[in-house]
Amino acid sequence: MVEDLKGRETWRLFRIMSEFIEGFDELSDIAPAVSIFGSARIGKGHKYYKKTVEVSNLLSRNGYNIITGGGPGIMEAANRGASLNGGLSIGLNIVLPHEQKANKYQNKALHFRYFFARKVMFVKYAIGYVCMPGGFGTMDEFFEALTLIQTHKIYPFPLILFGKEYWQPLLDFMRSTMLRHKTISPEDMKLISLTDDPKEVLKIINAHRDRKQTLIKQAQFMEAGEKRAAVPKRKKKRAKGHG
Repeated sequence: MVEDLKGRETWRLFRIMSEFIEGFDELSDIAPAVSIFGSARIGKGHKYYKKTVEVSNLLSRNGYNIITGGGPGIMEAANRGASLNGGLSIGLNIVLPHEQKANKYQNKALHFRYFFARKVMFVKYAIGYVCMPGGFGTMDEFFEALTLIQTHKIYPFPLILFGKEYWQPLLDFMRSTMLRHKTISPEDMKLISLTDDPKEVLKIINAHRDRKQTLIKQAQFMEAGEKRAAVPKRKKKRAKGHG
């Protein structure tokens, strides 16, 4: 939107702040949630549309809320899969000159003008990312999360690429070119999972959730122990004798 580059800066800051405030307020209680990305151009008859419905429905039946960009195509399929189970189906819609049209399968919908405010919501409230075949927007979401995890700016969570025939060439490039030129490290590749199996998606997300819950319990136990140790012990008063 070219108009975003114009106008009074002060008023634009207020609009940006309002999007963050609304997002934080509306999404603060949706955990655990999984963000699903993919192309708006993939129609209902496509195999990846059907697979997205299957993946989303499986995650929803196992207690995960689903977050999408709210539009058509893969986003619609993900919201649809969640709604089939009666689960929370969240759409983070964006105002665009073309392509973006809100799908009817959202039961919680937010509307954003700014991409960066919307992207914060995707990463802040997700326990994992599932990237179905998509274009620049999907790649943008995937690589931003990958960079944030690589640079330790966010807690690591699963980054799952679904569709081996679609994503394998990208991973081949990363291994054959980026690794060879040492622009990334071998450990970085371990941050990415590739699959064609909806059940494997669930398995990866579940394993991460369980690890995270264990770490939280351990931290709470240690914190409670430190608090107990910090409390000074009271000295017992000796009873005075009578004579």
